Amino acid sequence: MIRPSYIFTSESVSEGHPDKVADRISDTVVDAFLAQEPEARVACETMVTTNRICLAGEVRGPEGVIEGLEEKVRAAVKDIGYAQEGFHWEKAEFDCWLHAQSAHIAQGVDAAEGKDEGAGDQGIMFGFAVDETPELMPATLQYSHNILRRLAEVRHAGEKRLEPDAKSQVTLLYENGRPSRVLKLVVSHQHAAGMSSDDVKAVIEPYVREVFEGTSLLTPETDWIVNPTGAFEIGGPDGDAGLTGRKIIVDTYGGAAPHGGGAFSGKDPTKVDRSAAYACRYLAKNVVASGLASRCTIQVSYAIGVARPLSFYVDTHGTGQVDEAALEKLLPDLIGGLTPRAIREHLGLNRPIYARSAAYGHFGRTPDNEGGFGWEKTDLVEELKRAF
Repeated sequence: MIRPSYIFTSESVSEGHPDKVADRISDTVVDAFLAQEPEARVACETMVTTNRICLAGEVRGPEGVIEGLEEKVRAAVKDIGYAQEGFHWEKAEFDCWLHAQSAHIAQGVDAAEGKDEGAGDQGIMFGFAVDETPELMPATLQYSHNILRRLAEVRHAGEKRLEPDAKSQVTLLYENGRPSRVLKLVVSHQHAAGMSSDDVKAVIEPYVREVFEGTSLLTPETDWIVNPTGAFEIGGPDGDAGLTGRKIIVDTYGGAAPHGGGAFSGKDPTKVDRSAAYACRYLAKNVVASGLASRCTIQVSYAIGVARPLSFYVDTHGTGQVDEAALEKLLPDLIGGLTPRAIREHLGLNRPIYARSAAYGHFGRTPDNEGGFGWEKTDLVEELKRAF
């Protein structure tokens, strides 16, 4: 059972955070391969630092894709907004050490006569949903994302006093199990030269307040902490090296739910770290959206090369309207037994839809017309209602 009253915090980071720059680049590589070959295999890691971009990992796909990656990567960095002396989309050195996929991994994953496609690795994955927000996401994380997404919109619209790197953190008081008010609100935002913390707060405060419009969460007692170091002029990969997959809690549920440990970005959808986590979120969200529970956690596990999951677990945290064992029996069959192939086909994952997911969370997003965020659909609701 969830405690009725408590304090909880989640954080987010912007698209210009060095780790998110790395995630964006890695997912740009995934998209480049899937655009040419929907069955391509990609496991791409990126490191960014002062005027340097390095790719490493293994791939299997059409010849020629690697040769075109540098242009796509530079375009992604330019889109984020980096044209700084210490990290510039055009001037940064680019190194690519991608190589062919291991034949031993391939033989476990690929389908063959009498053998279905297997999981790309062993591991555990989690999905979560909660009715605290319209997106069925933890409120602390959703508001943290929304703050930085709004400030990024302002920056892209021409607010030159704001630079790409930023972090946010929201601390909420929960009363009777529901978000009551914001106790602490932290924003650290890279800025133009010569600005004080008060100057930055004056720029961002109106937009942060927009995020909370229609709620009573912000109060006169809310403690605003803006750029507490006093200056944040050097940021992004010039201020700190960035690596793919270091913001997995930001990417998922802000610490409000368990995490299996596997990152998403840089991986094609045969990797269950990504696709099965998406499927678990999809199922958990539909359980909550259908009214069968107000909070739902799902865990699934796999072995490399084995198609069927080893285990499937549902926890509705005392909020369920139906037996969890019944959900455990039904839910996997709604996606073909949760085999990697069934997940990819049901959610339409073999498409170049991943770069858009690299910042502001993989969950709590709006499905788009190109197939992005299809795991956020609630198209199982009526079927679940009929079943119970």
